[in-house]
Amino acid sequence: MSDGKPSKLKTLGIRAASGLVLVAICGIPLYFGGWVLAAFIAIVSTRIIYEWVRMSDPDLIKLALIIPVAGLLCALSLMQFGVWGIDNWKWAVALVGFVGALATLERARRDNGLRGGLWAGFGCLYILLPSLAILWLRGDEVGVSADGFAKFIFLVVVVIAADSWAYIGGSTLKGPKLIPKVSPNKTWSGMISGFVFGALFGALAAWIIGFNPAYGALLAMPVVAFAVLGDLLESIIKRRLNVKDAGGIIPGHGGLLDRIDSLILIVVIAAAVLMVWPNIWPPHSVMMGGV
Repeated sequence: MSDGKPSKLKTLGIRAASGLVLVAICGIPLYFGGWVLAAFIAIVSTRIIYEWVRMSDPDLIKLALIIPVAGLLCALSLMQFGVWGIDNWKWAVALVGFVGALATLERARRDNGLRGGLWAGFGCLYILLPSLAILWLRGDEVGVSADGFAKFIFLVVVVIAADSWAYIGGSTLKGPKLIPKVSPNKTWSGMISGFVFGALFGALAAWIIGFNPAYGALLAMPVVAFAVLGDLLESIIKRRLNVKDAGGIIPGHGGLLDRIDSLILIVVIAAAVLMVWPNIWPPHSVMMGGV
């Protein structure tokens, strides 16, 4: 007899269907980049900010939402306009730091203590910095041949493959738990499956984009590693806040924050690495077959 729990196959089907819908929704703004993507990020990140404040702030007052949302909109605008000839992203990151400090002070004043304030400030950094990183990585050039489009699609393909196959491998092979006190459902078999298939799909994505598949597999390995760390980070946060899911908007996944937790850390790391070491990504001429 059934114990009332959905089967693994059904759960996987729900997760896959939800994931495909998300990919379809995200496809258009990712294709155009620039302001179209900035507007899309503003909408999605506003919802994620709501999820964060709802699970981390028991008062859920309007000001706790207004501060990070206003900071998000201003930072995204700075990324598009720039100020006084200085690189757009520098002003935007500085603004995020200011907003984080403001949110910390507002919550600390309300709670008469720093702990809640630190959660508020961390939430601003946790959500706003990845939002800016995605916009920076994608850039303004329109179309699938855009270098920024290829970079972001590579990250997304590797992360989705690693996340999906970690679930399949872990639920099928089971075995020792990875970190049971942090995330009791994650296993070593799942993590190894994620690395293997993340590398395979990294090679496939590289071949489609137009560079060496072996290099694509190698490039995928740190992407998977930081995706796993991002997933574990959100598990730690939810455990500390004593919540199961950030929300319930996506069937099979929970909230938007639950769906993109693996991407949150890697997009920031990827943006930072590409700023310091741009040649780690194959040049555009190689990607386009020397054209």
